Formats: sequence, C-alpha cells, structure tokens
Amino acid sequence: MHNLSIIILAAGKGTRMKSNIVKVLHPLAGQPMILYSVQTAQALAPEKLVVVVGHQGKAVETILKPAGITTVLQKEQLGSGHAVAVTEGVLSNFTGTVLIMCADVPLISTATLNRFLQRHRESRAVVSVLTVIVADPSGYGRIVRNEAGALRAIVEHRDADDATKAIQEINTGIYCCEAPFLFYALKKIVPDNNQGEYYLTDIIALAVKEKQPAAAILTDNFTEVKGINDRIELAEAGQVMMQRILKQHMQEGVGIIDPATTYIDYAVRIGPDTVIYPNTSIRGASVIGSNCIIDMNCIISNSVIGDGVHIKPASVIDESFIGAHATIGPFAHLRPQTRIEEGGRIGNFVEVKKSRIGKGSKANHLTYIGDTTIGEGVNIGAGTITCNYDGTAKHPTVIEDGAFIGSNTSLVAPVTVGKGAVIGAGSTITKDVPPGALAVGRGRQTNYEQWFRVSRRGRKTKEPEKNKP
Repeated sequence: MHNLSIIILAAGKGTRMKSNIVKVLHPLAGQPMILYSVQTAQALAPEKLVVVVGHQGKAVETILKPAGITTVLQKEQLGSGHAVAVTEGVLSNFTGTVLIMCADVPLISTATLNRFLQRHRESRAVVSVLTVIVADPSGYGRIVRNEAGALRAIVEHRDADDATKAIQEINTGIYCCEAPFLFYALKKIVPDNNQGEYYLTDIIALAVKEKQPAAAILTDNFTEVKGINDRIELAEAGQVMMQRILKQHMQEGVGIIDPATTYIDYAVRIGPDTVIYPNTSIRGASVIGSNCIIDMNCIISNSVIGDGVHIKPASVIDESFIGAHATIGPFAHLRPQTRIEEGGRIGNFVEVKKSRIGKGSKANHLTYIGDTTIGEGVNIGAGTITCNYDGTAKHPTVIEDGAFIGSNTSLVAPVTVGKGAVIGAGSTITKDVPPGALAVGRGRQTNYEQWFRVSRRGRKTKEPEKNKP
C-alpha cells in the first residue's frame, strides 16, 4: 500500500506463558504465532515492515529471516512507547502512515486493518487507535472520551480509578500514526506511571493537549483483536484459527467429516474431492492431492501425497512421498525419507524408513524395510525384515524389479536381490542373489518318528492310542 509502513511489536517475554520459549514463538496451528501478524502485514504491501525484537531476539530473527523482514532490537524493555521509538532509525526518511501491530494478536484480518486505515485517513487524524467494547474489560487500557464522544486519553488498567475501570471500551494495542507526529510525540512522553515505562498510549493525550486530531475507531470483532497472554488464550486462538483453516479447505472442495476432531496446520495444501475422516492430524507443509481418502486416526507430517491415495486408519506418515493411487495401512508407519511410487501398497503393521518402494510393489503385512531400494512389481512377504544395522553403521539393501521375497525372510545388509529372483520363505539371506535365481537360506527340516516327549522327571509321556479300524 502506498505511503504505508508497519511496525510489529515482538520484544516482550510473555511471562504468563510460564515457558522458556518467548511468547511470539509459541506454535499456533503449525507455525510460530508471530508469522500470522507478519503475513497479515505483508498482505497490506507496505513500503517498509519492521519487527521490534527483544527477548530471544536471535531466535525470533531466525524465524523471520526467510521472509526478509527487517528487525530492530529493543535492548531494554522500557514500555511500548520505547519499543516504537527504537524504529526511528529505520523509518527516519518515511513521512507517511505508520500502522503499529502486536505480534501476539494473530487473528487480526487484513479486512479489519484496511477498514481501520481507511477510517484513519478519512478522519485526518495524526493518531488513531482501534478499539472494541467488551463485557469484561479487566486488564485492558480504557478509552476515555469527552462529552462529545471524541477521544481524550487511554488509561491503563493498573493506573485507572474506579470510574475509569467501569468503561467497557478498550484499547486493542493497534494504532495508526502519521510518522512525523509519531516520532515527535515519542520524544515528548515520560515514564510518569506506576510501572516507570514509556507508554505508547501517552501520545494520544499529547495529541489532545496540542489540539491535534486523534481518533478512536471502533471494531465489533473482539475475537480478531484479542491478544494472547497465557496458554489458555493460546488454545482459544488455536481453535479459532483451526476453524478458519478447515472452513477454507471445505470451501475449496475438501470433504471433512468432523471438523471438531480434525486438525490441519496452516501451511497444508489439499486437493478437491479428498475426504478427511475424524481424529486426523495433518501437520507442517504437507501437500495432499485430489480424490484421496485419509481415514480415521492418521497423523501426516511434512509429506507429499499424490492423487487417489488411500491412507487407511491409524497410519503415521512423516517426511515421506507417496505416489498416485498408492494404498497405505492400516497401522503403517512411514518414517522420514520414505518414497512410495505410484500404485505401491504398504499394509498393516509395516514400517518403512529411508527407502524407495517402486511402482506397483507391495509389502502387505508385518514387515520392516529400512535403507532399502525396491524396484517395480516386487512382492515382500509377511514378516520380512531388512537387517540394516550391524551395531555400528547402517547398510543398504537392493531388491530389483519383479523379485519375490517369501514370508519371514531376513535380508542381512548389505545385500542385493537380483531382478526376478525368488527368496524361499523363512530364509536368512546374507549373500547377493543373482537375477532369476531361487535362494533358500534355512536349516533343513528333520522329522523324528515315534518320538515321545520326556517329562522333567525323565518319564515318558503317555503314548497316544493307535487309531482303531
């Protein structure tokens, strides 16, 4: 937006979170809380966007670095007015409108901010504050108006008398200021309050005192402007954000059977006609194609799933790729760096780690596949294990196209099973198997006839009766 700069305040610690993690880095629907404010600000296309950091500033800067955000360090937390003042060097040549936001207000929408900016500019005020009326204003700064309804001051709750505390219109902490007045006023305010802090709210009183126009602009959506101060409010904001995310997916053609028990992170992308069943969590930057079925109780994290895939109940998929029309589960576990190609089948109680399963290959039952490359059209029998770890290092297994691995086989890596080879059930394979060969690696069966079990006392058990004619 032309002639607009934005400051986001993110220097506070967030003591009431009772956490070693600074408040603005706590996750909300799959991404740090601060990123919602940043993304909303970016949607307004400001000329400059500055984030004020303080506690754990380096960690916050690391999160913001990929977006190329300018940060300014507030070394001492001396109040909101001081936090804005430290940005003057970055905005020294800017003479337009400055929008001031808070990083702990993640639900604010671009629509609300656009309306606020428009009303501020229409009013020709040098400073405007976004306000809202609430039933319980405890803890919030109160909006004090004169008899004509014009803004006179903002009084913090801890500095308010009983009459002021009865006011239900509160300060949201979101401001619009004309830059020349903002930085002029910040030099005038003093820490004349119970906390000994430089309050940003005091610029309102200064504007009124100097007969400069100041405006209080009311919004009717408290949910959007509510800040997060503790874990209870974080959970409440998470529920609101989750419903927004689910609603957007449903509007785009995704079927969600029970939104109350479905959890989809902010960055997830899902194609139309995919159906998500209850108690499912889709996390991180996962991408799911069209016409998929994600059954109940599945967890999918940072994975890519092609079109027409069926993820059966209680499957866990992490940092994996699944090609189109594959079937996974139930009770399957795909660990990081797993790749299932088109039409692959991974069945119940199968674990796959750092492996590639070729087109149309299948492992339907009770199998562990690790550090393995499997070609196309391979059958992995029930109970097969790739023995990839020798106690010191991991080793690879290669199973070429069209091979057949019998049930209960142990493949001791490093080992290669050639194209079209067959492994007999129950084998332990320690050497490479040539293409087209049959490999059997098990002890020969011996039957001892007329054998009677001997008890611990050395007595023979009763001989079974002979069959009568």
